[in-house]
Amino acid sequence: MGTFHDDLGDLHGITVVVDTTGSRTIVGRCHEENDVHVVLHDADIHDSADEGPSRDEYLTRASKFGVWPKHKTLVLPRAEVTEIRRLGKLSV
Repeated sequence: MGTFHDDLGDLHGITVVVDTTGSRTIVGRCHEENDVHVVLHDADIHDSADEGPSRDEYLTRASKFGVWPKHKTLVLPRAEVTEIRRLGKLSV
């Protein structure tokens, strides 16, 4: 029998966009989402405080080509997360 992950949330294994209370937007593969934290694998962070592409430009490119993962695993406190949505359903 295979491994079941019913307790890890509906987004388990899906590439998502995570908006935070700060200037960071994170794209990664959702491993777990609960009231305490959000765990992402193979993630990249866009910080709108940095120079470079705008958040919308970053997300447009990410939705077309994916991201180059710079973080194997990220654990985000749930209190810092304002929204989680599927990258594939993104319309920017």
